[in-house]
Amino acid sequence: MKKILIIDDDPAIRIYLTNLLNDQGYATAVAEDAEKALDLVSSAAFDLITLDLDMPGEWGTRFFSRLAQDKQKKNIPVIVISGMAGNEYAIPKAVASLTKPFDQKELLKIVRDVLK
Repeated sequence: MKKILIIDDDPAIRIYLTNLLNDQGYATAVAEDAEKALDLVSSAAFDLITLDLDMPGEWGTRFFSRLAQDKQKKNIPVIVISGMAGNEYAIPKAVASLTKPFDQKELLKIVRDVLK
């Protein structure tokens, strides 16, 4: 079973994404900030990460740059899901960038394509 880490400070988004992805047969874990996300990534293997950019504490871009420094974890695909305009430029190596509110079918297609 493919495992996806959901990183978002909005509890409603975390619940929505968890339910959406679990219903599609994916295992999920959630983090409300970059620090918790780094802890989870260091202790478990993930096949994909969804990443919000605008979070309290460390922003998503800082999390990504710290992830990219880890030789074991730097190749985990990342989908940016953010309400910020221009989010597609924030993390050029992201496999996709979606703006909130995002289209559920578009997200699921990206997830399927990345994890096939």
